[in-house]
Amino acid sequence: MDVLLDDDEHLISDSARAFLAGECSTKLVREMESDDLGYPAELWQKAAELGWQGMCLPENVGGSDMPLVHLGLVLHEVGRAVAPLPLHSTAVASLTIAHDGTEDQQSRYLPPVAMGETVLTWAFTEVDPRPVPEAVQMQAREQGDGFVLDGAKLFVDNFNAADHCLVVARTTPDSEGEAGLTLFIVDTQAKGISHTPLVTIAKDKQSEVLFENVYVAKEDVIGTPGEAWPIVEDMLDRGTVLLCAQMLGAARKDIEMAFEYSQFREAFGIPIAAFQSVQHMCADMVVWVDGGDLLTYEALWRIDQGLPASVEVSQAKAFCNEKCEAAVRNSQIIHGGIGFMMEFDLNLWFRRVSAWCMRMGTSLDHRARIAHALIDMPGTVVLGRPIPVLVQEDDAVPASASR
Repeated sequence: MDVLLDDDEHLISDSARAFLAGECSTKLVREMESDDLGYPAELWQKAAELGWQGMCLPENVGGSDMPLVHLGLVLHEVGRAVAPLPLHSTAVASLTIAHDGTEDQQSRYLPPVAMGETVLTWAFTEVDPRPVPEAVQMQAREQGDGFVLDGAKLFVDNFNAADHCLVVARTTPDSEGEAGLTLFIVDTQAKGISHTPLVTIAKDKQSEVLFENVYVAKEDVIGTPGEAWPIVEDMLDRGTVLLCAQMLGAARKDIEMAFEYSQFREAFGIPIAAFQSVQHMCADMVVWVDGGDLLTYEALWRIDQGLPASVEVSQAKAFCNEKCEAAVRNSQIIHGGIGFMMEFDLNLWFRRVSAWCMRMGTSLDHRARIAHALIDMPGTVVLGRPIPVLVQEDDAVPASASR
């Protein structure tokens, strides 16, 4: 993996930054926080003209079939500008249809996405917020030529604006874990669906969505009924690493604002940037955001190469959750009291980074996933020593864990 951007990647990143600098002001961001739709339709259409929505979709549906890394670069700039665009939710859902949907599903749902005519989203989270299969308890029973969904989903991005939503539910009664999960493409206007907007720290558009006897035809099932967990896991991995890219873009802009402010804010007659303690804080902030970049783009690269990437995705999210949050907190400290005023633009970035750190798995969730991956690989070497493994009642644990 080459950690440096090539010419094409520089062009994508620079053009996205220039476009958003001219089209997305902080005034627009604030206006969209109180807007019912949550994003400006004109800006969404301009993004489609640049090819953002179809960037990684197949060419036969109007996409550009580009690597996921390129979309990560665009979302990095979207985060940097805190642009109010439903790009992340639409990309996560559309890429899942592109990778695992039937030709009919791709031809029906993806061309409008590439043209900027459709917004998509996905719904996984329930009362148990962990991104694990056992957290899904929503039921779907087979009826005629389709299924009927009953249950609730929480923190669904942009549901108020979405045309279709990918919903994970159990189609096998009393199933547990990975067994019995099915992924549906659901029309958000279908009979029996209602949603309640949720107030979030980011002031973006998330909803609690209720499904009461919602009918979905079998032709709108992605993959084999009851065997969708591998598809859902890939969907969550793509969504998680793309969220990391967006979070890092916001965090880097936030710390740059702190660096600039430290050169003008004075204490004892000199800029606070001259104080060694502030310099150390700034150095830490750069190391944290740079480290997140390296982990995130490694995970994106591995996905593009078709390599196993679940551990790398979780490494990136666990790191970004803690270090991006620490970076923007340091920025608040450097700004002092002004940084906590709602009228001051810095809080736009702080609030979003803080919100995104809590989505798609906490650091503990992702560290647990990494630990399970290590346990499942006997002979794994840590700090130059192999980890001996004991098997106890279907649970593999390191022998050292009992000491």
